[in-house]
Order: sequence, then structure tokens, then C-alpha cells
Amino acid sequence: MIINIPLIAIIIAIIACIYSSYSDLKWGVIPNKLTFPLIGVGILLNGIYYIMLGNLLFLLGTLIITLLVFFFGYLLWKMGAWAGGDVKLFTGLAALIPFYPALLNYHLFNITFPITASYPFPLTLIINSILAMFPFLLIYVSFIVIKNKPHLIGELLSPVKEYRKNFVLTLVVTSAVTLTIFITPHLPFQIILISLIMIYLLSFIISKIPNQVKAVVVSLVTVFALIQNFQVTILGIIILFIFLTVIGIVRVLLTRVSREALQDDYPISELKVGMIPAYNLYEKDGKVYFDDKRFTDKVKNSVKTGDLTHISSHGKLLIHNRAAGLNKEDITLLKKLLTDGRMNDSYRVKKGVPFAPSILIGLLISLFIGDLAFILLKILNTLLY
Repeated sequence: MIINIPLIAIIIAIIACIYSSYSDLKWGVIPNKLTFPLIGVGILLNGIYYIMLGNLLFLLGTLIITLLVFFFGYLLWKMGAWAGGDVKLFTGLAALIPFYPALLNYHLFNITFPITASYPFPLTLIINSILAMFPFLLIYVSFIVIKNKPHLIGELLSPVKEYRKNFVLTLVVTSAVTLTIFITPHLPFQIILISLIMIYLLSFIISKIPNQVKAVVVSLVTVFALIQNFQVTILGIIILFIFLTVIGIVRVLLTRVSREALQDDYPISELKVGMIPAYNLYEKDGKVYFDDKRFTDKVKNSVKTGDLTHISSHGKLLIHNRAAGLNKEDITLLKKLLTDGRMNDSYRVKKGVPFAPSILIGLLISLFIGDLAFILLKILNTLLY
């Protein structure tokens, strides 16, 4: 019985995430009737397990980790980054699996999986779920584009058409990596963060030099890299080219395409509780306006004009574009502003991207592969040193 309780907790966690994903995709909610019992069952199972083992310290650790995950999620909920259901689901999973289970160990290519980090399992789960959000978002938005807004397909695939630009950037970054690998052994200390900064700075410098000089530098460094290790260099160029292309698609996806595909205008009379505003609504000098400018655009504008108020001066915040969406008071306020003639009868709402499927993917990765951030750090450390 003692041995099987962690396995039971894992099975419950996977089933709960599958149902949460279905519910989030179909109705846009993760029901309380699932998450609250999940938290209770998690604490109960681990309480039984550690009491039977006679290790009350781990039971205390379970309670502390569960509370920390809840408070961390609550903070993100207040900031508008997570919905309430996401917070409660993460809390339930933390209660079920507070520490890395020692049940799922296997070997592949002489490597022991899962590759675990030194911090508790719920943090690995959160990191992996956030990383899993990007491929899921790509699939989800692509589905919306193909189904409802096919005219955006060309824009979504525009980075693929810019293959020449991506190939040049690939050679620039490859040259920067090669120079970094050559330089770092001669440094008095070797820290991966310094190497990453050096790669970025060298890439920036090479990309800014005149094209003719750039072509000579990149050609010489690439030939040197090919002589040193032909297979690794070719494989690195191919992987980096694919990576930069995918990053370009993701960048377009998260900016222009997602704004068009995942946003629609509604009459204020048709707004419902839970709809997520596309932008913050402010009041300043008696006028009501939407802050629809991106932060990067504000920074660029401030640098151009020398006026920092472009970043910070918004006025009184009336409605926040938080993940929790509009409440009854927000809708009442909007109707009053419309009646008073202070705004148009059009309110832009964004479609919330379901996070539960990413949590499911993150859970499976965490259990069977390990901590993606930790794995990536180890790979970079191996390549650079």
C-alpha cells in the first residue's frame, strides 16, 4: 500500500489533467468540482503515505509546497496572467505530487530519465507547462486561422518565405558560437551565462558590420568550424536554421496573427461575464481610451521623443485585461460610459487560450522526461565546455 500511493497520485493527476483539458477546450473553464477535491485528495493521500512511513517532515513539506504554489499562482492571477482554474489545478497537482516520484526511472542512450532538477517537482511542472504553451499555442491559433480566418495563413507563414534572411542570421549566430567556444577556454573563469552573453554580443556585432566584411568574417569562421568538426557544424546550422524559422513563426503568431485571429469586436450589450478585454481601459483628463500599444512600441517612442511618460502615464485604470475576464461591475461601467456618450458601442474581446492542455503536456514531460529548463542548461553547458 505504501509503495502504490505515489503511483495512485500520478494516475489521478494525469486523469484530472485530461478532464481539465477537455473542459477548458470545450467550455473555457476548469471546474471547481474537480480542483477543490483534487487538493483535498492530494493532501489526504500524501498524509496517509508519510504517516505510514513515519516521516512527518515530508508531510509538512507537502503542505508548505502546496501553499507556496497556491500563493505563487494567486499572485499571477492578481496580475492577470493566469485564470483562477489554472491556479487551483496547479495547487491540486502540487498537493498530489509535491516531490519527484521515484517510480518512473528508465535508461535511453545511456541517459537516466527523467532528468530532475534540485527544486521541488511543482516548479518543474510550472516551467514545463509554460514552455509547452508555445507549441500548443501555435497549433491552437493555427487551427483558428485555418477554420475561421484563412486570409491570415500567408502572414503566419511569412517567416518561411524569408529563408534567405534566416540563413544569413544562422551563419552569423554559428560564427558567434564558434568564436565563443574558441575564446572561453582562455578566460580565467567559465560560466555559461557569460558565454551566452558573449554569443549575443558577437552576433550583434557581426550583424552590424558592413555586408562585404560580414561575408568575409562569416565565411572564414564557418570554414574554420567545418574543419574543426564538420558533422557537428552542419547539424548545428540545420538545427539553428529550423529553430530561427520556428521562432519567427512564433513571433508573428504571438503578435500580428494572434491579435487578429483571437480578437473580435462586440457590441457592449452583448458582453458577458468572463469575456477577456483585449486592452486595458483608462480614463485621463476626462477622456476614456484603450491602451492598445505594445510595451516595446512605447519604449521606442519614449527613446525617440525623450519623453518617458509614454511608458508610465496612463491615467486611472477603469478595466484591466486580466485573464479572469470582465465582471458584472465592469459591464455595468461600460454600459454607463456608452450611455454617457464617452465611448463607442464596440468593445474588443480576446479569446482566452486554454492553459489546461499545456499543463497536461507539462505534467507528462515532467514525469517521463524531466525538467526542460535544466536539460537545456546541461546541453548548453556540454556544447560550450
